[in-house]
Amino acid sequence: MAVYNYDVVILGSGPAGEGAAMNAAKAGRKVAVVESRGVLGGNSTHLGTIPSKALRHSVRQILRFNTSSMFRQIGEPRWFSFPDVLKNAESVIERQVSSRTGYYARNRIDVYFGTASFADEHSVDVVGPSRVEKLVANEIIIATGSRPYRPADVDFNHPRIYDSDTILSLSHTPRRLIIYGAGVIGCEYASIFSGLGVLVDLIDNRNQLLSFLDDEISDALSYHLRNNNVLIRHNEEYERVEGVDKGVILHLKSGKKIKADGFLWCNGRTGNTDQLGLENVGLTANGRGQVDVDEFYRTAVPNIYAAGDVIGWPSLASAAYDQGRSAAGNIIDEDSWHFVDDVPTGIYTIPEISSIGKTERELTEAKVPYEVGKAFFKSMARAQISNEPVGMLKILFHRETLAILGVHCFGYQASEIVHIGQAIMNQPGEANTLKYFINTTFNFPTMAEAYRVAAYDGLNRLF
Repeated sequence: MAVYNYDVVILGSGPAGEGAAMNAAKAGRKVAVVESRGVLGGNSTHLGTIPSKALRHSVRQILRFNTSSMFRQIGEPRWFSFPDVLKNAESVIERQVSSRTGYYARNRIDVYFGTASFADEHSVDVVGPSRVEKLVANEIIIATGSRPYRPADVDFNHPRIYDSDTILSLSHTPRRLIIYGAGVIGCEYASIFSGLGVLVDLIDNRNQLLSFLDDEISDALSYHLRNNNVLIRHNEEYERVEGVDKGVILHLKSGKKIKADGFLWCNGRTGNTDQLGLENVGLTANGRGQVDVDEFYRTAVPNIYAAGDVIGWPSLASAAYDQGRSAAGNIIDEDSWHFVDDVPTGIYTIPEISSIGKTERELTEAKVPYEVGKAFFKSMARAQISNEPVGMLKILFHRETLAILGVHCFGYQASEIVHIGQAIMNQPGEANTLKYFINTTFNFPTMAEAYRVAAYDGLNRLF
């Protein structure tokens, strides 16, 4: 067995692994990355963020064409199969892999393809396609990500039962699809499939979609999903999932039965830790397969760190990258990097959602004297030009200090728009103020000027 020595070894090449590797390498450390897949990028590139957002983009293009009066003049609505739109996602994945391969090469990071497991606190064994290698390091960072949780009583070997990974191998367009789990992934796929004309049953075990969102935004999402023929069933739990010939029957504990051409499980994820040999270093994953860390991303073993989905919240690619950078930064600069907690929400439904800060519910419960400013996209020139009238920007601010407490956006470019509010919220002291949007000249026409409109709307409510 060949043995190689490094300063830092990182397990996984998703956003957390990449962020850690780049930060450590740029600080002059000798770095190796182990990736279980035969190509770089991790689940985010191959099964999660990139393919699902590429799918969404393709579906949005189809919807824009079919709802545009200008394009309707040159022909009937065009419809594409799921495999057709998946081809675009595959091309994006290829370009992402190529880019990331270049990043690792330019930063002189060694990459090993194979399955890694701990031999002891300072070494991992990598079982590759043709050989076994041992990597020895001062510090090791676990960034192995997560995978869909699969309950034992659901037969995922049935050809019509999928999870959020295997749905990307779907070779046809179902007429009707049951999506079990109305979290972020479930709502995103409900938007994608309904946009392709599929009748979707979205099963939610709670009484409200995405209850962590501001209530008004959650209600708007529910309305638009229903408007796109998504049937939302709240407060339901499955009793059993029955695979039948060319279909699936979902039996609910409420006594209902639902039959569809396909069944997509989107209820929970589990950390990829079961093959790491954590017991060899005295670590134990929790019930969801996740590793506990402190505020420096250090595990119970001082030289072993963890970042990304494998540690749980918030399970976002954006946060995972920064978590990885922080984990490596704390190795380099001795616990000087911060714990990532200022994370905007980005939900790529159709229309999309993004938010940061407090919701109205949270501010009301905390008895904070706040006010609301709104801008509706249907009144914005840029939204009218782009034929994207659905949506709104909502700013929550303190009545007395005018400090921005929360920004919530629903509609066209929401995930881009939110960062303007985030930047102002992060300014120290009196620099965080609603007046910034009043005193700033915005390009016209832009979606960004919604901040000025919302700011004036909020100020007009004060007395």
